[in-house]
Amino acid sequence: MLVLGIETSCDETAVAIVEDGRKVIVNNVISQIELHKEFGGVKPSVAKLAHEEVIDALVEKTLKDAKLSMSEINAIAVTLGPGLIISLLVGFKTAKELAKKYNKHLIGVNHLFGHICSNYLGSELEPPFICLLASGGHTQIINVKTFTEYEILGSTLDDACGEAFDKIGRLLGLPYPGGPNLEKLAKAGNPLAYKLPEAKVNPYDFSFSGLKTAVLRLVQKLPENYNRADLASSFQENITNTLVKKITCAAKEIDTNKIVIAGGVSANKTLRKKLLSLNTFSIFMPDLKYCTDNAAMIASAGYFLRDTNQEAETMDVFAKDPSSISLKALSKASL
Repeated sequence: MLVLGIETSCDETAVAIVEDGRKVIVNNVISQIELHKEFGGVKPSVAKLAHEEVIDALVEKTLKDAKLSMSEINAIAVTLGPGLIISLLVGFKTAKELAKKYNKHLIGVNHLFGHICSNYLGSELEPPFICLLASGGHTQIINVKTFTEYEILGSTLDDACGEAFDKIGRLLGLPYPGGPNLEKLAKAGNPLAYKLPEAKVNPYDFSFSGLKTAVLRLVQKLPENYNRADLASSFQENITNTLVKKITCAAKEIDTNKIVIAGGVSANKTLRKKLLSLNTFSIFMPDLKYCTDNAAMIASAGYFLRDTNQEAETMDVFAKDPSSISLKALSKASL
């Protein structure tokens, strides 16, 4: 089954074709990072216009790259949210028009569900497993029971993990995007240079606001020529230790040896190295190119949701509240 995936939830315009949820035929992504650098973050109006300028041509290019026509595509999957509404609408409108024009099954996908499915791309991974989903907008521990049944065990109570990386990156004077640039800076630092606090919350929940405040206060006290690499490395060490501790605790609790990571933060090399050092668990992580937003993961998700009863007329995009989307995969918890 060939699924055309479309993703425009934030600042990447992406179109992909995936076969049977696992084999990536084509995966095209146009990043807007350079457009948003001057703003120090994503500017929604700029993102929307950039999506509109390239989406139609990217669909055509993807089909051409795959040497396929729309008649050979079995279904179209599109991100409905969470994300920036005006960005999401660009992809949703395109997907609806294609589905109507070519009489294709339209499948709405929760962006976070897509991130989980990124681990199925080029992999034989099957549920059940425990998943750490860490991105710029979300940090969750998810008990993945089947391909379409999930239970949220824990979430962030304030800032998301990736958001904390970005904010501290800006505090350290790093250019956008702050998270990846902080990771680069941390390579030259001592991870034990500064002892930073760890939030005392429920075993599977997260809180990064206190850590963020502690770093801010520390910077205010330090001399102007303090070692930024040491602070970046210490901050990264603190967060990755927390993530590893909580996901391993959850894995033991539900008695699984399969740990999966997903989302933009899953590209962090320190986190990946720490997890791979856990000899008692089987660790699964997406290829680096599938960690950040892409349409291959959306196409994969569409394949696994192919039998859900969705009506194109009742679909709509959503910014944060997934209750507006009735998918079997979201019935037990709001991804």
